[in-house]
Amino acid sequence: MRLRTLCWLLLASLSSALSASTQQPATTETIAADRAKDSILIVYLSRTKNTEAVARMIHEYTGGRMVPVDVVKPYPANYQATVQQVDRENETGFLPALKTKIADIGSYETIFVGFPTWDMTLPPPMKSFLSSHDLAGKTVVPFNTNAGYGVGTGFQKVKELCPKSRVLGGLSMKGGIERDGVLFVMEGRKAEEARNDVREWLRKIGVAARR
Repeated sequence: MRLRTLCWLLLASLSSALSASTQQPATTETIAADRAKDSILIVYLSRTKNTEAVARMIHEYTGGRMVPVDVVKPYPANYQATVQQVDRENETGFLPALKTKIADIGSYETIFVGFPTWDMTLPPPMKSFLSSHDLAGKTVVPFNTNAGYGVGTGFQKVKELCPKSRVLGGLSMKGGIERDGVLFVMEGRKAEEARNDVREWLRKIGVAARR
């Protein structure tokens, strides 16, 4: 009886040892990837959802936290009324109040900043965000959608507002043309082309893509 019990104990010990040996420990690469993902913040301003779509594409590859920039007082739904308001704000240097406040921004190392081109420059709400959050020592990565006229001075303005940050080369692509009633365009073939552009851009600037 004692011999049978001893055999069972030996078999149980061997089974436990084999089970433990088959478990794969977390590799250094996996831990590093998880930490990198947790240190990424994707902040974006989007009026017609095109910039938001690009932000989501970036998120597919990098992970991290996505945060939209929302103003306290929304801009007019009418395009021309918004154009006139933005013109005034840029002329006077007015910075609209934001609902968006990120108290733990210090915990992020890489911050993507996405915005559409307004008045051929950085939109006032994004100026507000960059002016009200300390990004010193962070890696800032701008991206942009526009109506076909390019980013204007948008990327340069990001650098001016983040003088103590490492600002990487930005990505700019054509989105909708609200003036002509062409709003959301990031779907179908256009979305696939944009996703490929995002993947190649991330590779070029050295931000690892997950797939």
